[in-house]
Amino acid sequence: MKTILKLLALIVCLAAALFAYNWLRDNKMPNFYGKAELYVGEKTTPDDVVDSLKKHLRVLSERRLRKVFAEKKVAEFIKPGHYQVNSKHSSVYVARMLNNGWQTPVRFTLAGSLRTGGEIARKIASQLEADSASVAAALSDSALLARFGVTPENIFPAFFPATYDIYWNASVEDVLERCRKAADAFWTEDNLVKAARAGLSRSEAVVLASIVKGESHYKPELSKIAGVYLNRLKRGMLLQADPTVAYCYDYELKRVLYRHLEFDSPYNTYKYAGLPPGPICVPDKEYLEAVLNPDYGGGNLYFCASKNLDGTHVFAKTLEAHNRNAKAFQNAITKK
Repeated sequence: MKTILKLLALIVCLAAALFAYNWLRDNKMPNFYGKAELYVGEKTTPDDVVDSLKKHLRVLSERRLRKVFAEKKVAEFIKPGHYQVNSKHSSVYVARMLNNGWQTPVRFTLAGSLRTGGEIARKIASQLEADSASVAAALSDSALLARFGVTPENIFPAFFPATYDIYWNASVEDVLERCRKAADAFWTEDNLVKAARAGLSRSEAVVLASIVKGESHYKPELSKIAGVYLNRLKRGMLLQADPTVAYCYDYELKRVLYRHLEFDSPYNTYKYAGLPPGPICVPDKEYLEAVLNPDYGGGNLYFCASKNLDGTHVFAKTLEAHNRNAKAFQNAITKK
């Protein structure tokens, strides 16, 4: 009898020890070796999660992981998002992470060519969960855009190029909200004073910055280009900015020709004086800073592409000098 009792006690102790070990292994001990970026969509299942983890790191006990997922009802509670799994995580932690939506933000960069709604939609969709079609639909939603002071016809003022830490399944509204906060942070009292000193409001400075972006990507001359346009504005001259004409043709022109200058649009600065009614693209911070810190060049009123064909420009104070520069550029093009 005593032998049987001892045997039963031993079995109980072993069972308790096994239970304790399994609890520790599931709750406290790492079940992974390596690091994985995990993207969970609306239709992702626990099996998809396990398969993805196995592709990107070593799962020490797949059986225990699946058992934990079943116990924690991951199939029922899993939340879409971007998650990071590494060698410090236990199976239970990962299950809770998925069930509670403990996401890791992604680095979302809004920069580069942002000249059309399509380009902006593709930029967002390439980095976040939403596809281009759903982003484009949001950018056509008048009610949504009105909350950010823009319309589907010109969405550019709602965006501010920067790199953001944002959730992978963020909505377009989330992106717009982050852009608004970044733009408000940029427009300090000091920058508003600089704009006023140049004779511009905040929105006008954005418009001019978008034109400067259309003209050049060579950073050392951006403030000089801004200075030329500000000089022309002060004199009441037409801006005659080719990028505004390109905008009128949805940027489909390979080259702006004389016949294109007759396009009747308030955005055509060859026909209408002053700034166009809105920006022609989304200007980056460096273009805004060029407008706020212009180089007037002693009265430069003209610029054209350099005869060196290296993407830089030459500046002039008189039409005569500008025509010489333009002829030199045309000769270089012809020779090439």
